[in-house]
Amino acid sequence: MTLSLCEPLFSCSLHKQLLGTPILSKNGKNPIPCQYFLTSPNSKFLLSSTTPSPAIHVGFSFARFCTKKSHADQLFEESSSYEICTDIPWEAIDVWSTFVGYLFMLHIPLSFGGLSVVSSVLHKPTLDPLTMVVATAVFQSLELFGTFALLQYATKMNHDFYSFLIGKVLLPKRNWVKKTAIGIGFLMALVSVTSILADMLIGPEDANDPIIKEILSEGPAAQIMLFFLYCINAPLLEETVYRGFLLTSLMTKSKPWSAIIVSSCMFSLAHFSFDNSLQLFIVGCVLGYMYCWTGSLASPIIIHAIYNAVIFVTSML
Repeated sequence: MTLSLCEPLFSCSLHKQLLGTPILSKNGKNPIPCQYFLTSPNSKFLLSSTTPSPAIHVGFSFARFCTKKSHADQLFEESSSYEICTDIPWEAIDVWSTFVGYLFMLHIPLSFGGLSVVSSVLHKPTLDPLTMVVATAVFQSLELFGTFALLQYATKMNHDFYSFLIGKVLLPKRNWVKKTAIGIGFLMALVSVTSILADMLIGPEDANDPIIKEILSEGPAAQIMLFFLYCINAPLLEETVYRGFLLTSLMTKSKPWSAIIVSSCMFSLAHFSFDNSLQLFIVGCVLGYMYCWTGSLASPIIIHAIYNAVIFVTSML
């Protein structure tokens, strides 16, 4: 089975009254800090905060009665502690229109149409590998900065997208490094298992993209440029859009797992790679869960970068 990098570089062109519910221990003694899940009439989950306040003591059965969560939701909260804060700086009704705008104004034209424009300008039906990677680096950088500008434009008055993003990435969460390490190991093991199963069911395939191998053969300059695209630019761009923007926004109106699944579907579909759609969906679910578990966008960015780096290195072997 072909291992797909989470980036469609060359695939098409040659691809929110609030109720605070304290979650305590089963014996009601509250030996750990209370976890508060702020809810609303339209959403069970809005904001999770940890407070050491011992003033509120509620038994386990009362907390369970108040929340009335499904078994899957309880498992999600118990394992993740729901660290993510869903206070978004844009209007919830604008989320999908902003996302569609990103797709059709930035992502598709730049990721899938840019190289065709370069070919036309240079009057070359086929671009050489070095020209291809340089052009892709330019277009993907334009997509990154264009996405930041679009999300800043979509923010509400007196709000700032860049402050939101910096808070998501740089503000440390408890044990996020350990959780990220666990996530890396889990993702690589999961991808390995699914790849083995796919090879057994549909037969073995070349795990290396021939276009990537051709570009890598151009020398150190192409290799450095490709590493920048796959392991720095792509993780920052895609995690900002699909986890920082889309997943966080969806969680203001829906349950965590529903938001993870929907955002992962969009993540997979946006790569326009049918053969790798299931694998990309699985990767998206793991990255979305890690974002919810750690509460930091740094975690999925790092995992995404390492995942791509592993595929990048294997392509060089």
